[in-house]
Amino acid sequence: MIAHLQGKLVEKTPTEVIIDCGGVGYQVNISLHTYSLIPDTEHLKLYTYLQIKEDAHTLFGFVEKSERELFKLLLSVSGIGASIARTMLSSLDPKQIIHALGAGDIATIQGIKGIGAKTAQRAILDLKDKVLKVYDLDEVSISQSNTNKEEALSALEVLGFNKKLAEKTVDKIVASQPDATVESIIKQALKNL
Repeated sequence: MIAHLQGKLVEKTPTEVIIDCGGVGYQVNISLHTYSLIPDTEHLKLYTYLQIKEDAHTLFGFVEKSERELFKLLLSVSGIGASIARTMLSSLDPKQIIHALGAGDIATIQGIKGIGAKTAQRAILDLKDKVLKVYDLDEVSISQSNTNKEEALSALEVLGFNKKLAEKTVDKIVASQPDATVESIIKQALKNL
């Protein structure tokens, strides 16, 4: 595995760079996020991921180690290949992807070209826990409680409660206990409705 490349930047386009390392030019595929972070200097260091397939060896490069790790996580999801993972990292900032995965935001993930509803759901299902463990995110807990709030409201509606009454009750519970689980929100709401 080639962990990183360090050398002279020969060519730079929004999708790839060529780095000269000791007289050997390496063609490295990059995301738009990495492209925006590449300095205008002659010397460049990229963290890399080497994908080996039957018909090709492809290098992917990243300015930030964290982006490479997110790329590897995305590749672990069935239905997401290297090109879709690179498109994801080009469409959204890595922090936005991490936040969307951690918060279970299917709409944001599905909004990326090449990702359908099933793949978005699978990505969230497979990576939500990993993302919450690996990345220290305060914002996710806020979105998490919003998701919990929405799930609790949905459950209360299914149980036949008035939507506006349920919403007021759930809002009070979430305001007083932002970290409440879906179950505890529902239980408290049932006592107050």
